[in-house]
Amino acid sequence: MDSILNWLNENSGLILHYSIQAVIALVIFLLGGRIAKFCAKLTEKAFDKKKVDKAVSSFVSSIVYAIVFAATILMALSQIGIETTSFIAILGAAGLAVGLALQGSLSNFASGVLIILLRPFKSGDYVEAGGKAGTIKKIEIFSTEMRTPDNKVIVMPNSKIMSDAIINYSRESTRRVDLVIGVGYDADLRKAKEVLKSVLDNESRILKDPAYNVSVSELADSSVNFIVRPWVNSEDYWPTYWSLMENIKIALDDADITIPFPQMDVHLHKQD
Repeated sequence: MDSILNWLNENSGLILHYSIQAVIALVIFLLGGRIAKFCAKLTEKAFDKKKVDKAVSSFVSSIVYAIVFAATILMALSQIGIETTSFIAILGAAGLAVGLALQGSLSNFASGVLIILLRPFKSGDYVEAGGKAGTIKKIEIFSTEMRTPDNKVIVMPNSKIMSDAIINYSRESTRRVDLVIGVGYDADLRKAKEVLKSVLDNESRILKDPAYNVSVSELADSSVNFIVRPWVNSEDYWPTYWSLMENIKIALDDADITIPFPQMDVHLHKQD
């Protein structure tokens, strides 16, 4: 016990020095974390003022946060006496080993950069990517956040998005509504066509240019199929689709035109 007390007395100055350095390093680390968050938010606000896409600003702010936080760690280590030059060399070697082990994460980062450069979609677009569909909310370093129409949040790795086909439903200002309407073989085709056209003419959301198309497309097994293809503004697609499906059924019923449905006739033969 006496030897420990003697050692503490002899090295009290050194202990005090390193204790102060450790406290300063801790303060640098805590302040650096706050500064990294502040810089990230400042970057995002600056991009928002310039009306840069939200997905791009969130991606860049994530990178800014990572860089500032990494610099903070190096400053904190330097404060407690660790040589940052040798540490960076060790970190580089370790980073190579970790990089080989985490190829998926690096692939996600590279895919995130490609998304920002190629811009297959932007924040607010409704897309189908990686087997999922939803509205893009933000793009981060390793993943992209999507929200489904029923308000579920999907966090998808960037590499999965870039490795598959991307369908962007929002990029173009107009979309075509594709309907197939079947009528019975005993129906008057001219009358049926006029009924379908009248429904389209009464739908205010349908665009005049390009003009809609109503044509017989197929003589199927149990029905004569019409294609009904009007054009609408992209944001009006689903309201128009639902409205047309209801109004076409009502109009055909009013005109006594039947829409065939699968049915089976069973014949019973009585044997004597």
